[in-house]
Amino acid sequence: MKGAVAALVLLAGVVALGALGAGAQAPGASPQRIGFVDVQKVLARSAAGMAAREELERERAGMQREMDGKRQELEKLREELEKKGPLMTPETRREKEDQLERKRRDATRLADDLQRELARKEQQLGSRVLQELSGVIERFGKQQGYWLIVERRGAVVLYATPEADLTDEIIRAYDQEAAKGKK
Repeated sequence: MKGAVAALVLLAGVVALGALGAGAQAPGASPQRIGFVDVQKVLARSAAGMAAREELERERAGMQREMDGKRQELEKLREELEKKGPLMTPETRREKEDQLERKRRDATRLADDLQRELARKEQQLGSRVLQELSGVIERFGKQQGYWLIVERRGAVVLYATPEADLTDEIIRAYDQEAAKGKK
């Protein structure tokens, strides 16, 4: 519901800007420019977006190795209990079963903790990239004379000509700024 209201407000604003521009435009003045950016595409194709994804994948791979080690440890303990269990005293068997159950709970907790940590990192990296991207889009809009730049998916763009798509230009600008920052 909120999204529909926001889209209508945005649409009303775009229409108002268009009407304002059509009536208030001086002869020979350049028309108001409105464009959109597909932020998901920028995140997927820009150097910073790809670097963030690679960093997340490295984190995920490390966490997966840790979980695989725990899983192997559990499997080894379970196999030992299956093979040697009948030969153990009831007390020793009970201790091994308790140990196995504790390790299962620990592994489950670890998996949950790692999942939360990965989600936190993803949020952190995404926020950093989006904050940088916001600045790039603002500077680009000012330099190129845009009145309005919207996010394609969040703004519910009902129609847009391909010429209004600034995504590739924003990726280039973002990559250029990132390259300058590394020097």
